[in-house]
Amino acid sequence: MGEDLKVIVFTLAHEQYGVEVERVRTIERMQPLTRVPRTPAFVKGVINLRGIVVPVIDLRGRFQLTESDYTENSRIIIVAVNEMEVGLIVDSANDVLDVDSDNIEDPPEIVGGIRAKYLRGVAKLSAGNLLVLLNLEEVLNKSEIVQLEQLEA
Repeated sequence: MGEDLKVIVFTLAHEQYGVEVERVRTIERMQPLTRVPRTPAFVKGVINLRGIVVPVIDLRGRFQLTESDYTENSRIIIVAVNEMEVGLIVDSANDVLDVDSDNIEDPPEIVGGIRAKYLRGVAKLSAGNLLVLLNLEEVLNKSEIVQLEQLEA
């Protein structure tokens, strides 16, 4: 049996995704965003989180999924990637799960319209459900991180 991986489970366009708990700083309710000019469409703006300016991206937009209105369930998951904090807008944040690393497989080339480079793997859960694990380094790849860091400057 492999090691357990603790993941935060969230939904995006009716699919379940996960990110490692140790990457997640906090999960916030939606709040007003300050738009920043000349940023990619999926960069929705910045928020002031306890005195720190945090860039926020909409994962639906990042993955070129149909964007939808934010609801009561929408959340901003604040994650740490390469010593930078970024907010990820998701449809809802549901749960914390332990995933056995033996049950994680390499991602297929495309899952739900999302290219495999953004995915760390697909975990098989009980009851035959699948959980797509994000590769945050690719979701926030270098060229986009440079743009996000310019927001913070």
